[in-house]
Amino acid sequence: MQDFKPVSSTRAKRLKIWGATLVAGLALALGSLLHQVHAEQEASGTALVLTIDGAIGPATMDYITRGIRQAEADGTALVVLEMDTPGGLMDSMRDIIKVILSSDVPVATYVSPQGARAASAGTYILYASHIAAMAPATNLGSATPVQMGGLPGSPEPEPEPANGDQNEDGKRRGNTAMERKVLEDAVSYIRGLAERHGRNADWAEEAVREAVNLSANAALEQNVIDVVAPSLGDLLRQIDGRTVRTARGDLVLATSSLALVRSQPDWRTRLLSVITDPNVAYFLMIIGFYGIIFELANPGAVVPGVIGAISLILALFAFQVLSVNYAGLALILLGLAFIVGEAFVPSFGILGVGGIVAFVTGSVILMDGSHRDISLPTIGGTAVVAAGFILWTVTKFIGLRRKGPVSGSELMIREHGLALENFAQERDQYRGHVRLNGERWNAICSNPVGEGDSVRVMAMDGLTVTVEVLDAHR
Repeated sequence: MQDFKPVSSTRAKRLKIWGATLVAGLALALGSLLHQVHAEQEASGTALVLTIDGAIGPATMDYITRGIRQAEADGTALVVLEMDTPGGLMDSMRDIIKVILSSDVPVATYVSPQGARAASAGTYILYASHIAAMAPATNLGSATPVQMGGLPGSPEPEPEPANGDQNEDGKRRGNTAMERKVLEDAVSYIRGLAERHGRNADWAEEAVREAVNLSANAALEQNVIDVVAPSLGDLLRQIDGRTVRTARGDLVLATSSLALVRSQPDWRTRLLSVITDPNVAYFLMIIGFYGIIFELANPGAVVPGVIGAISLILALFAFQVLSVNYAGLALILLGLAFIVGEAFVPSFGILGVGGIVAFVTGSVILMDGSHRDISLPTIGGTAVVAAGFILWTVTKFIGLRRKGPVSGSELMIREHGLALENFAQERDQYRGHVRLNGERWNAICSNPVGEGDSVRVMAMDGLTVTVEVLDAHR
């Protein structure tokens, strides 16, 4: 009969520990799986509401993109874009539309509240959405690219025909080759969006060519939108059961019992919205440039360098996402360099005037083609401050030229002093010592000098001064 040795107590303890660890791991994995399934079930019963309020820019694009991607990851049933916008940047609008068209989650754009609008870029987004809805007393349209209004440096318009810039078919075509390119591109783009979702493509083209508008009820009658709803709850009830085309194929909506979950713009979106405003980015660039210059002029000051570096980096980030004319940016930097150079290289205003001209010209064309230019009062105010700085610098230099020396050998010339002794005659000169500014100096004079006589310095050679007698001591 074979004997079995009992398992040691240490080994038994190890087996218990490993067993407890395995059970705990399985329990955590199962709990995580159940939580994920529960979260997906909850998400599948919700509609995520994102808010577009104001001009559409890089911040809006980032906010919408992150919202839709998160909705896809969570398995959300519907994304609602609650929109009130006057328009915005073409590049940001196209990026938002790309995300909507590639989304696995259906997107409903809802122009709300009453009195809101979906103008310009908002009209394109409305056409691109799987569901286009509006609240009563809202409007859409005015989708003509504002770039066609004329840009600095754009070619001169060709002579207009008798019927303006319309063709024989009565449609607006544009006055210049550039206007025609922009207009036809926009028309083709919005017609493609309309045809994808079976909406009125002819009116969409008219909104681009003629900047026409429609009210909510008129838009519904002309098959521009799908629904007119006074509230989000009513919108969900009306679109329940509709079939929409998403990136993953046709999908039947089940929205009547969805719970609304709002996702407001976070601090990142708000910060991005602030710094990508052209006027703010413009000021950040100027502050950054001057901060760096002052730090280089006064090493160790720290504060100007820190503020300047942060401002300049934020400005460069803003220019990265904005449509910037780099010739304008180069002119601004050159102008600022000339203005600062005026303080170090006195040119009696030539550098300063040239700097202001370059600065103003660059500022005007900086946001060329961005649809959001820097306001002229901002440019004018900044130029006036720069001109004031130049005027102060020139005035200061003129005053310094008129002012006498305050140190060095030049200061000794015409200085008054007192003879400390009777000068001794040596050949045709008299030598002795005088007191100047509390110091004892060797002195020579062509005339006799007595102790206590007042003298004035006429020349200086090393540690010896040439003096003349002003008032002989009696």
